[in-house]
Amino acid sequence: MEQVEPQITHNALSFGAVTRRFLRYLLTLTMPLSALAFVLTGPHTWYWALAFWLVLPVHEVLDLKAKPGRVQPIEGEPAWLYTGLLLFLGAVQLAIVVLACRMMGQAELLSINGVVDLIVARMIIGTSAGLSGIVVAHELMHRPHKGLQFMSRLVMGSVLYEHFFTEHVRGHHVRVGTTEDPATARFGETFRKFFRRTVPGQFRSAWGIEIKRNGLEETPAWHPRNLKNRVVQGIIGELLFVAAVGWQFGVGGVIMLLLIATWAIRLLEAVNYFEHWGITRAGRKVRPVDSWDTESSFTLFGMVGLSRHADHHAYASRPYQKLRHFDESPKFPGGYITMVTMVMTRNEEFMEIATKELEARKLGPFRELEAA
Repeated sequence: MEQVEPQITHNALSFGAVTRRFLRYLLTLTMPLSALAFVLTGPHTWYWALAFWLVLPVHEVLDLKAKPGRVQPIEGEPAWLYTGLLLFLGAVQLAIVVLACRMMGQAELLSINGVVDLIVARMIIGTSAGLSGIVVAHELMHRPHKGLQFMSRLVMGSVLYEHFFTEHVRGHHVRVGTTEDPATARFGETFRKFFRRTVPGQFRSAWGIEIKRNGLEETPAWHPRNLKNRVVQGIIGELLFVAAVGWQFGVGGVIMLLLIATWAIRLLEAVNYFEHWGITRAGRKVRPVDSWDTESSFTLFGMVGLSRHADHHAYASRPYQKLRHFDESPKFPGGYITMVTMVMTRNEEFMEIATKELEARKLGPFRELEAA
């Protein structure tokens, strides 16, 4: 299949044009600021907690009803605006997690108010962490600046999944669309099977990458040289974070942290699941047809360009505001929030829709059948 490179517009931008375009990306603030408002006003009575829960279906409706976002990037925009937004979102994510732990440390966990608050907090804070915080960390981990990468590791550590920093950049992007990649879902694979396979698989992969990178194959586990291993560093940092939360906020804070982390990780892996489901790479170079896309403008502007995953994999160093729309990549019928819900609640329906799209575009197993 011949790849057609979309063109970037080279218009000279006025102050107004820059402002209008940047303001669209402020949709990324809606979910984390809703989560921040929740933790700053807690602990809640059960009915106020349920009222806050409404932000989740509102976001799903916005994503489902969003218009197609096919606009191509414009050259010449000031990059610092978009990088600054990422840093602000990363800082908000860290604050939300700490404040959520403080809130539940103050709550009466055995009361009806405490139980409802805990359940709603897991959904709101975990969803914000999984579909905003981790998305921001994902963007930062691809930047060449060490400080931005460190912020990415902090955000990933806040949900106890720091090894993803190593595995995603050095593992997934190298092996995507192959059987060697634990983060590529196979054709016909259910989300449940994928989750059980990918979580330990990605950790083993990250561990192996760091052992090889640092030449630690023959080094005993207790040797100080192992501190050079980023996965070891992440584990130590996460254990210290959990200990600090327990010391400062008690059992309630630790429970909150674990609930946030498990939900955020599940959402992250749901996204990983559908981003490459059923696709096998035809060659060594990753092409736009090796990743799924969505045309939802809400996902484009509300999740820092994540809808253009095909261009991201073809050109991983390209910042989110410069990602391009490719017509030839397989497309989902809805945005990322819609697809996460479908994957987690109607997995069979998702696989039917995805199979029809791959068949129509002659990708995945249908490309192999055609070649035969």
